[in-house]
Amino acid sequence: DTSLAEVNSFSPSVPISPSSMINQYKFEDGPELRDLFITVDDPESHITAIETFITYRVVTKTTRGEFDSSEYEVRRRYQDFLWLKSKLEEAHPTLIIPPLPEKFIMKGMVERFSDEFIETRRKALHKFLNRIADHPTLTFNEDFKIFLTAQAWELSSHKKQGPGLLSRMGQTVRAVASSVRGAVKNRPEMFTEMNNYMETFSQKINLLDKIAHRIYKEERDYFNEMKEYGPIHTLWSASEEDIADSLKGIASCIDRCCKATEKRMAGLSEHLLPILHEYVLYSEILMGVLKRRDQIQGELDSKVDALASKKTEKDVFSEEIEKLEDKVERANNALKADWDRWKQNMQWDMRSSFTNVAENNLRYYEE
Repeated sequence: DTSLAEVNSFSPSVPISPSSMINQYKFEDGPELRDLFITVDDPESHITAIETFITYRVVTKTTRGEFDSSEYEVRRRYQDFLWLKSKLEEAHPTLIIPPLPEKFIMKGMVERFSDEFIETRRKALHKFLNRIADHPTLTFNEDFKIFLTAQAWELSSHKKQGPGLLSRMGQTVRAVASSVRGAVKNRPEMFTEMNNYMETFSQKINLLDKIAHRIYKEERDYFNEMKEYGPIHTLWSASEEDIADSLKGIASCIDRCCKATEKRMAGLSEHLLPILHEYVLYSEILMGVLKRRDQIQGELDSKVDALASKKTEKDVFSEEIEKLEDKVERANNALKADWDRWKQNMQWDMRSSFTNVAENNLRYYEE
């Protein structure tokens, strides 16, 4: 759908092959010179009397002056990543914070703590940190720096300095209360367009995600059936001398189809499913960001209304309105800049993902 990404359709005159297909896309150049490189690797299991959890090694290399060293190595568990995400959302409510994989990713497809599950999560955590590192604002967040550099006990101590549970509950209650006060009266047209875009995008990306999972399940069922039929034909050939060669040929063909299908499934699980699901999560994040922008706008609108009805307190309200106008302007500018970055990244990811899948499918059918 051209509303998701503006891409050129393939010309029927061009020969359809993986190489010619991939070459029809002109991908954007890579990021500018970077000064912060992060790797998430080496998952390690920890079993205690209370719980079982995985930690990941986070290696950071940098040339930035605000870091005391050029290289850091720390271990982090999933809860630490959740803490970082919540701190970034708290500090930058109208910026688009990258999504984290859910507690149980791809439910029904992989078992928790299996090698496949751990590797899927490692890749997602690696992408999460590098998206933050590539962001022009989030990359300089102090909590992000602490996450990358502090030892486990230092991070634990820093976490305790955050707002308490009651304070966080109060913030949540206030946010919910302000979000249900009604529609924003003076929302700029561009943010209404963003909201409409995200509603459509959310429907489409969720549908694509469901279809992709259904395709993967059908491929897996087909693969499992073929795995049974190969040995059956081999055994059959032992008792049918006249057609033994034909039966062995069929068994060999089924085996080759099995291997091709397995590679195709690996392509789906690596290039398509994670990308689609990441943008399902992004759609939820974007809707939340737009709501938070509307809350700031709603607060400004209520003050303007109050000023109109209370002329005697004009000076006090005028000062508050000026502050809120400035806050709304900053929120709008932050979101507009991040919106453009997000759309560009999303379109690149979608083009890349679907091109990889198409190329993989072509190889599969050629085989």
